[in-house]
Amino acid sequence: MEKIFHGDCLDVLSDFDKQSIDLIYLDPPFFTNKIQKLKTRDGSKEFSYSDVWKDNEEYAKFLFDRLKELKRVLKDDGNIFVHCDKNSTHIVKTLLDDIFGIKEFRSEIIWYYKRWSNSKKGLLPAHQTIYFYSKNSNFKFNTLFTDYSETTNVDQILQKRARDRNGKTVYAKDSNGQIISSDEKKGVPLSDVWEIPYLNPKAKERVGYPTQKPILLLEQVIEIASNEGDIILDPFCGSGTTLVAGKLKKRKVIGIDISSEAVALTKNRLENPIKSESNLIKNGRKSYQTVNELVEKLLYNIEHVPVHRNSGIDAILKEKYQDSPILIRIQKNNETLDEAMLLLSKAADIKRSKKSFLIRTNDMKALFNYDVESDKIKIIDSVSYKLKKILNINFG
Repeated sequence: MEKIFHGDCLDVLSDFDKQSIDLIYLDPPFFTNKIQKLKTRDGSKEFSYSDVWKDNEEYAKFLFDRLKELKRVLKDDGNIFVHCDKNSTHIVKTLLDDIFGIKEFRSEIIWYYKRWSNSKKGLLPAHQTIYFYSKNSNFKFNTLFTDYSETTNVDQILQKRARDRNGKTVYAKDSNGQIISSDEKKGVPLSDVWEIPYLNPKAKERVGYPTQKPILLLEQVIEIASNEGDIILDPFCGSGTTLVAGKLKKRKVIGIDISSEAVALTKNRLENPIKSESNLIKNGRKSYQTVNELVEKLLYNIEHVPVHRNSGIDAILKEKYQDSPILIRIQKNNETLDEAMLLLSKAADIKRSKKSFLIRTNDMKALFNYDVESDKIKIIDSVSYKLKKILNINFG
């Protein structure tokens, strides 16, 4: 089931039956007092909506009326997730406590992501907040598991835990005093801090709608708080991400938006759902860290920035040379000096580097001789390379 309504959710919800929705997610205006605008990737269309309010009271009244209606249509075992940022968290939390009750507060989810640099004075904003409430303690919840921390002691995984007479956690033992093996381990239950990448400008699922959220974020909400076949509602559906995620997770979806353009966009996305994959989620942060440990060793005590996923550069020095970046590349074990020089030269040209360094680590010979000399690139020998040369001369 896929239903999309055009109109103010306050009016549309009046026709909904009481306790008819299993899960509600809403990403309402954030009280930014700006007109939110964004163009599609090809620049052919611009989506926008107003997020301008007279004062806190006007914004609070707007949300209060709609949250009251959302509580009415939510099932007794249902859940509601309200997305907000730093401009509205204080207002949203107060309203939810008032409407749903402080006891029905479940979690304050922090959506954490890496962002591009910020020229404004102050700390770089890198998270948003999602408040998770239910109607009572009998709410739906599916536990998801994540990998153990790298610092987790192996005994904590392999051995069962128990409480002693003082309530202290200890390893459980049988009547003979032997340690009891743990039950099957699934990992660590999902926490309330979610590291999910922000949609980058080239993401396949990006449609050019302001404040568009990644499908991965909504899928996680849907997985923990609903089951297949449940009805999910997004009363501010915008670009339709919630509905697309719900459809991919085999839920029935309902969307409402006051913008006819948003409704049309949502319908188009549901006809052809596109989801961007995340290597960060799939393979972990280490999958991005392709820089050899040798970089850190060779540049120890030298101020530098490691460069990942780049075939020509391994690091950039924080110091500059004639107002241009100083690039560093380390010759890999399986490549000749000529090959390493060629890759670094290309990178130096692109980055307009006037001085770069190639660190030689081996004597692999190229099939053909190339001119590896360059005014812009200096070859320096690693300590290990120098030692090998000395040892070969003296003992070879």
